[in-house]
Amino acid sequence: MSLAEAGDTEPIGTVSNHVGTGGAGEAAAEPVVSNLGDTESIETEPIAILHPSAAAVPDSRTGSRTDSGTDSGTEIHPGTVPGPTLAPVASAAQSERLLAVHVGRSGEVAGGMSQVVNGYLAHSFADFDLRMIASRNGSGGVRAAGLAASAFWKVLRLARPERTVVIAHLSQGGSFAREGALLALAHARGFATVAQLHGSSFADFAVKRPGLVGRVLRAADVVLTLSAESQAAAAEFVPLERVVLVPNAVADGVRREIEPLVVFGGAVSTRKGVDVLVAVWQRLAPQHPLWKLVIAGPIVDQPAVPLTRGEFVGALSHEALMKLLERSAIAVLPSRDEAMPMFILEAMARRNCVVATRVGGVPAVLANGVGMIVEPGDADSLEAALRHAITDAAWRAKKADLARSAFETTYSAAAVFPLVERSWKAALDRRADRVL
Repeated sequence: MSLAEAGDTEPIGTVSNHVGTGGAGEAAAEPVVSNLGDTESIETEPIAILHPSAAAVPDSRTGSRTDSGTDSGTEIHPGTVPGPTLAPVASAAQSERLLAVHVGRSGEVAGGMSQVVNGYLAHSFADFDLRMIASRNGSGGVRAAGLAASAFWKVLRLARPERTVVIAHLSQGGSFAREGALLALAHARGFATVAQLHGSSFADFAVKRPGLVGRVLRAADVVLTLSAESQAAAAEFVPLERVVLVPNAVADGVRREIEPLVVFGGAVSTRKGVDVLVAVWQRLAPQHPLWKLVIAGPIVDQPAVPLTRGEFVGALSHEALMKLLERSAIAVLPSRDEAMPMFILEAMARRNCVVATRVGGVPAVLANGVGMIVEPGDADSLEAALRHAITDAAWRAKKADLARSAFETTYSAAAVFPLVERSWKAALDRRADRVL
């Protein structure tokens, strides 16, 4: 029986989604199959931070070695997963390659910012080698202070400013002060600089802390934003031509059997609307016994309560969450506040029908019928949207196809990374103008 044919009269086997760091449990349910179309499988490997000599680092595509222009203590990560060809951009000669140094948080750390950075590090860019200076990793106290101090030391020891761009990944609060200070240090040393804004409430933060925001953004040759709202807020501090709206890019998924699963991914919190989702699901579940809700993410301020045909699975590794999305039919994110949530983009790439709220950059992502948008906090509208997605198989399949198409044309690496690379080159051009 296919998912499109399944009625609400025949129960299915329950798939356990309790997952450790090793990946998503893949216990088989009754065969519930829907053709996902031809998608390319990609191999995902954990990011490994290497420490080579200052003289040479491996080029990710050729295996040859080239002058890194950095000291031996700088954390680096050459791309290990070959990305799509960035035609018609031609690769620079090996001796002419540029360097993009990312400052912020990466690795298997919760949060969309980390996944954006990891995506950059895993990609082979046309003209840039990539390096990572970790300024935070989820730790606190003395360890966090030591990591930040180490990042300052590594920025101080960067070399070849004429060929190097430093990208600071910023969100609200302490991140803006810490990574912002590192950005200002790189700017003062004569490097090209890019401020990449990730936070869900940057516009509000800019109103509350205009002095800090202004000092940091004025130290950037280019500012990258995720939404029109953030772009307008940044343009209050720097000329609009220096502010570039660039969406997040996500990796492709693999083809799997689709099951009647509704998946939420993110912090289990009021901000993410989990309270509304739980209330809605308790009304929907008895009417649709074939379907199951899986809530994946760390518990923040919403408890894991017993659910009918539902389960809280806790924080999953990114790989495990992606495997879950590759099996699910519907992705839901009823947030009260977002910038551009990676979860939605990743669900689109994996051909999910997406239901989300009208916050941040979500309406732009789901425009033109790509997904269903409801108002934040509106339980009745969320219930109606989920019921429609569950009961109308043809409509659900159409939304999933539109989501996949939007991913390919706008949010895939092939669509986004050339824009990102051009912004890094623009920063180098502006740096050349200001140091003359």
